[in-house]
Amino acid sequence: MENQKVYEPAEDSFLLEKAVERFAFGKVLDIGTGSGIQGIAAARKGCEVTFSDISGEALEAARKNAEMGDIKGSFIKSDLFSRITGRFNTIIFNPPYLPSKGIAVRHLDGGRNGREVIDRFLNEYENHVLERHTVLLLESSLNNYEDDVKRLKAEVVGKAHIFFEDLVVLKFE
Repeated sequence: MENQKVYEPAEDSFLLEKAVERFAFGKVLDIGTGSGIQGIAAARKGCEVTFSDISGEALEAARKNAEMGDIKGSFIKSDLFSRITGRFNTIIFNPPYLPSKGIAVRHLDGGRNGREVIDRFLNEYENHVLERHTVLLLESSLNNYEDDVKRLKAEVVGKAHIFFEDLVVLKFE
């Protein structure tokens, strides 16, 4: 489904989707769901999925895409965890990750250093995970993902060089 206000799946989405297919389990929260690609991949594995996005247009696109694939789930309009209740086995997040300078696409605008939304997420996610859990987070070489690998003891489970950056999927528990 094409919608100018919803981030259309691209290389970053497909890289993260491969990790979702490998590692997602149980109760899943797909934050910043956009088109719903990650939550749909998790649901196809039999996961119970909550789709969440700050954008009503994105939630509607995700809902329609899920319905087309006969996928069930919950849909919550939320700024990161602001309206999320409960805990999850898997949290998936493809955040805005590029530094603001020169970014014309708001879906990719991660603030001055590309980390504003990522850092908010990392400060809050632990309040929303079950004891047995995994987090799948997409990051870029432009926002120093290497620091998160060390700090979170994360494993790089996907990597691709796209244009001017390396994209990675971090998996941490």
